[in-house]
Amino acid sequence: MFTMNKELQCLECEKKLEGRSDKRFCDPYCKSAYHYKKSQSEAPKFYVKVQQQLKLNRKILKEYNKAGKATVRASVLLENGFNPNFFTHYWKNKKGDVYLFVFEYGFLKRKENEKEKFVLILWQEYMKTK
Repeated sequence: MFTMNKELQCLECEKKLEGRSDKRFCDPYCKSAYHYKKSQSEAPKFYVKVQQQLKLNRKILKEYNKAGKATVRASVLLENGFNPNFFTHYWKNKKGDVYLFVFEYGFLKRKENEKEKFVLILWQEYMKTK
């Protein structure tokens, strides 16, 4: 017959556990708190980093494109944390320009007067592919 000599304690609050021998937490709150603290101490997962960058890109594009179309110096967006390598989809116009989109906000890198700029646009209904 197997017996445990060690008294079981909650992994979060260290309160004495009663019940099953494989029980690890005294209640759902302690279980949640333990796993939350553990996740905060680990390095963020790749998809979390991508999601955070997409959210930041969208926020920046929204901030600088209030009228539906705008041209902004690339340095301004990049200084705010914008990363043009993270986008959700693209659209190619009749001239062959490829606009990259972060959800409904699009951007196109251009060089005007020897300065890098981004042309910002909003997604329009006519841009849907057939």
